[in-house]
Amino acid sequence: MLKDLNENICEAKVFEHVYNTYSKDVHNLLYYKYGAQFNPKDKVQDAFIKLWDNCTKVTLSKAKSFLFTVASNMVLNDIKHNKVVLNHQKITPKSHTNETPEFILEHEQFYERYQKVLERLKEEHRVAFLLNKADGKSHAEIAEFLGVTKKVVEYRIYSAFAILKNDLEGFKLK
Repeated sequence: MLKDLNENICEAKVFEHVYNTYSKDVHNLLYYKYGAQFNPKDKVQDAFIKLWDNCTKVTLSKAKSFLFTVASNMVLNDIKHNKVVLNHQKITPKSHTNETPEFILEHEQFYERYQKVLERLKEEHRVAFLLNKADGKSHAEIAEFLGVTKKVVEYRIYSAFAILKNDLEGFKLK
């Protein structure tokens, strides 16, 4: 029955026979060749899923070769991925910066003042300003989003700008 090369692997009985015949062999090959750390059982299952997805393209005579090749390639891909991860872990992050402690403190203090001034802005000014400067939305997009005219949006943004410039020394935005 299963000796016919033209049998369709997509049929449940044929696929079950292929699974029962080759699953243990594929598992053993992966286990012996690469060890248990690469989850040979999972790779076997994934290989059979890939066979099922390609059952119309793979003939019964090519099923064994397909399974062994796909499973081995999956493990090799994992090995390559692990090498990349290990190389990435070797790179140590910089433990120092060129910024002085005074600069960092001034930056934090300025940010706190900036947050306080933003909180004091009227909601409509703050929303328009942040949509434009933080999210990068255009005046037309903001106007459409808020349901107001473009001129109203421009007025709100520039009003927020004026308040920020007045209350914060050295405040400059583009």
